[in-house]
Amino acid sequence: MTGETDRTGPLSGVRILDLTRVVMGPLATQVLADQGADVILVEAPGGDTNRVMGPGPHPELSGIALNLLRNKRSIDIDLKSEEGREIIRALVPECDVVVATMRPQVLRRLGLDYESLKLFKPDLVYCQAQGFPLDSARAEEPAYDDIIQAASGVADMVERVTGEPSLLPTIFADKVCGLVMAQAIVAALFHRERTGHGQHVEVPMQQATAAFMLAEHGSGAIPEPPIAEGGRPAAGYPRVLSPERRPHPTKDGLVHLFPYLPKHYARLFAAAGVEGAERDERYVDQRATLVNSDSLYREVRKYGPTRTTEEWLEFCRAEGIPATRVATLQDLVDELELTQHPTVGRYRLVPQMANFSQTPGGLRRDAPMIGEHTDEVLAEFLPQQAHPAGVGDVEPMQTARGLA
Repeated sequence: MTGETDRTGPLSGVRILDLTRVVMGPLATQVLADQGADVILVEAPGGDTNRVMGPGPHPELSGIALNLLRNKRSIDIDLKSEEGREIIRALVPECDVVVATMRPQVLRRLGLDYESLKLFKPDLVYCQAQGFPLDSARAEEPAYDDIIQAASGVADMVERVTGEPSLLPTIFADKVCGLVMAQAIVAALFHRERTGHGQHVEVPMQQATAAFMLAEHGSGAIPEPPIAEGGRPAAGYPRVLSPERRPHPTKDGLVHLFPYLPKHYARLFAAAGVEGAERDERYVDQRATLVNSDSLYREVRKYGPTRTTEEWLEFCRAEGIPATRVATLQDLVDELELTQHPTVGRYRLVPQMANFSQTPGGLRRDAPMIGEHTDEVLAEFLPQQAHPAGVGDVEPMQTARGLA
């Protein structure tokens, strides 16, 4: 693919200035770019960390970056230079949204915080994400996914299941917060569409991840006083915390069976030849299935090897019982569509996260090289007569881009 296609998304016409890095912020802007937004990615002259996270077909494009940076235009600007900051201040009035994930004191020092930039665009939507709430004592602390997982109950949740405190083997907090950022930005744009007013949007990682975790794990700790059952702590959703909640071995592989409703257990155990399956009190109603999830999961696993994976899938389809073959990460990659990058050749396209019937969005631009669109963007939005002081000729602009 070269240039830009005509795949119009629901956010077509929205322009975003992206001051984020690594994965959390870039994932948020990838979602918005997939949905049609014109995302101008501001990179330091050496490029962002995600460009070298893992192997890739080019020194500037890791496998991660090929999808994370798609549909964006890259400009390389040295934000440590006054010329670079002048460029950003001149671009802000041309944008609807600024997204930043630098630490609060860094944004203030560079003059790239909300209070500074809204002077150039009063109706600006400014989304800022950092580790902890701005009004907390930890606001200035550095934070990455590992820190936020540990601070948001993830390690405790894993210990309840495995006996050992550990983190999830995915950048869970980064991705949760990236999606929260994308949603919050669209909500603020909707508000501006109705009222004409921009605003500051804050996504504190620990707050957002804790809220995500407590959706079910708040459980009996949410009422006051707390309600604990069966000797368990009040916080934590027992069914999900069961160490028995895992895929089931079959005659020839793995399947995950999930008889969620009481009738599902009755049908499954009856098919396995269990006498009195229809009268088992462990699944007399929905609450009973939740309270007895440990023993029910163990018993389902006991009967797994009596059939092949495909036989279980056929049975579950016929009985309306949720079930699936267990996919590997490679299986997921193998299912992806192949597309062509103009510089690095073929790569696999991770799908966008939502499908729109009237405004489909999707891939319009392949991931850019570092600073690929610097000249294009500056010529488009900062013509010679509109350049801020010190950026109007070639030499200062090159200095700002780190090329001098």
